[in-house]
Amino acid sequence: MKRMIFCLTAACLALASAWGPARACTTMIATPGATADGSMMVTHSDDNELGDQRLIFVPAKKQEGARRTFADYLRYPRIVTDDRGPAYNTPDAPTKPLIEIPYAEIWKLLGRKQETSFAYFDGDYGIMNEKNLMFGECTNGANYEPPANPVAGKGKPRRIFYSAELSRIALENCVTAREAVKLMGALIDEYGYFSTGETLLVGDEKEAWVFEMCALPDVKHHSAWVAQRVPDGQYFVAANTFRIRDVVKNDPDNFRYSRLLIPGLKKLGWWDEAKQGPVDWLRAVSPGEYNHPYYSLRRIWRCMDRVNPDLGLSPWVRDTYTRDYPFAIAPKDKLSAADVFALYRDHYEGTQFDLTKGAAAGPYGDPHRFVGPYDGNQNNVDKEKKYYGAWERAVSVFYQGYTYVCQTRPGAPEMTKGILWFGPDVAYTTVFTPFFSKMAQLPKPYQAGDPRRFDPACAWWHFDLLANWSRLNFQRMTRVDILPAQRELEELALAGAYAMDDAMAGKTPEQQRTLITQFSFDTAGMILNRWRDLTFALLAKYSDGYINRPGEDAVSAIGYPADWLNRTDYRNGPTTYDMK
Repeated sequence: MKRMIFCLTAACLALASAWGPARACTTMIATPGATADGSMMVTHSDDNELGDQRLIFVPAKKQEGARRTFADYLRYPRIVTDDRGPAYNTPDAPTKPLIEIPYAEIWKLLGRKQETSFAYFDGDYGIMNEKNLMFGECTNGANYEPPANPVAGKGKPRRIFYSAELSRIALENCVTAREAVKLMGALIDEYGYFSTGETLLVGDEKEAWVFEMCALPDVKHHSAWVAQRVPDGQYFVAANTFRIRDVVKNDPDNFRYSRLLIPGLKKLGWWDEAKQGPVDWLRAVSPGEYNHPYYSLRRIWRCMDRVNPDLGLSPWVRDTYTRDYPFAIAPKDKLSAADVFALYRDHYEGTQFDLTKGAAAGPYGDPHRFVGPYDGNQNNVDKEKKYYGAWERAVSVFYQGYTYVCQTRPGAPEMTKGILWFGPDVAYTTVFTPFFSKMAQLPKPYQAGDPRRFDPACAWWHFDLLANWSRLNFQRMTRVDILPAQRELEELALAGAYAMDDAMAGKTPEQQRTLITQFSFDTAGMILNRWRDLTFALLAKYSDGYINRPGEDAVSAIGYPADWLNRTDYRNGPTTYDMK
C-alpha cells in the first residue's frame, strides 16, 4: 500500500507527500476448494510504517435520502467524522470531504436500492462486513499516479476514488464479491480514480475476485480497471505488483474490465491490440515492481513455494514482467487458518535468502532490516533510481501495522460463519484474535491505535512494545518465550471460536449476537492481558543483556555466539599489558 492524499491544495499535497508513509503489503486468497474446512479466506498485511493502526467498527445506518461523503487519509487519524460510528468521531479536526454523492446515485450504479447500510470492520482499507464480504489489498506501481481532483475542468478529468473508499462503499452496500466488482468498476468509470496502482481482493462465501486499478493520463479515458476470478481450489497471492495479465473478452463469469481501458490504452500509445495482440494489463499500465528487483516477486515465489513446493518454482526470474509465477495455484495440502497465519510469519527461513542469517542479522539472528535514507522512497517507480544496495523483502516485516485473515465457513451457523482473525503489529510476534463479523461492537483497546503517543489502553502498543523489545535478543526471546505463548493463545482462540457453533443452538438471533460479542470481547481481553503480562515479564528477564529469572540468586550472562564473535575484533581486544 501507499499513502493516499485527499488534501485539495497544492501546498497540502506537497506537505503530505513529504512525510506520508509508504504502503507495501502482502494479500492472499484461499478458495473453499483449497482449504481444509471449505472456508473462503481473504487476507491482508497492512505494512503501513506507523500509520493508523485502529480496527474500527462502523455500524449500519439508514441511507434513504442521505448523501455519502468521501474523504480518507492513511495517517493517523485516517478519518474524523460523525457519520461512521463513534470510533471515528474523535476530538481531532474533522476531515474535509472531497465530495458528497447521493446514495441514490450509488444505488443506480449498483442496480438496486440499499436503504440501510451493512455494518463492517474498517482499517486503512475496508476489511469485512456483516454479510461476510471480505477484502484484502496491496499497492502497485503504475505509469501514472495523479492526485485527487474533485471537479472536472481545464483539461483535467474528475478523480474522486482511491481503493480505500471503494472498499468501504462496497462493504456498506454489497453482499457478494461479484456485486462489489460491479459497483467499484462503475464508480471508477463514472467518477474517476487517482493515486497509485492498487489491487483489491474481494471474496464471499462462494467466490473471490482480484480487482486491479490505475489512473490514465487522458481526459475522456481517465481510469482503468480489470477483475479476474480466482478458480475454486486455488490459492492466490499479490505483493505490490499487478498480478493480472491478459485481458479476456466476452467472459464475464471469470473476467471483467473497464469500458475505458482498451480505447484509453490505444489513444495513449500504451497498447494497440491490432499490433500487439490481447492487452497485457501489467505491461501496459505499470513499470512492474517498485523499490528494487524482487521486492515483490520474491514474496510471491516464497508464498507459492510454501503452499506447493512440488511446483519447483524458481526464486529467480528474467525481469519484472515474468510469467513464471501462475495467477493462482492449487496447494499441495489444503490450508487451515493456522497455515495462513504461518505464511505471514515468514523471513525466508531455511532458504538462501534467510534473513535470520548473516552479519546483518546481528549476534541474535534478527531478521529485521531497517529502512534508511539510502533506500529512498519504498514506493519508488522511477526506472532511473540509483541503487546503493538492497535487503530482501520478507512477508513479515518490522513496519507491519496489522495483519488479518478473514474467514467465512460455509458449514457454520449463520451467526458464527464469518470470523476476522486480527493481529496488531508485526505478524511474527502478534496473536491472531477472533472477531465475529456479526458481533455488535469491537473492544475499545482494538479501536485505539495512535502511533505518535504510547497508550497503555491500546492493544497495538502492547504488541508493538514486545516486538521492539524482542530485537534485543531475537532468537532466544521469540523461541523460548514469545512463540510458545503465541501458539498456546491462538490454539485456545481457534478452538473457542469454532466451539461457538454449538452455542448457537436454540437461541434467538439477538441472543446469538450477544454470545458472539461477549466471546470476542472476553477472548480479546484474555489475549491482551496475557500479552501485557508477558511483555512486562520479558522486560525484566532480558534487562541489560542478562537472563534474570525470578527466584534465582544471580543473573546469567548471555554473551554472544562464537560464530558472531569470530567475525568481530573481539580476539584483538586488550588481553595483555605486553607492548610487543
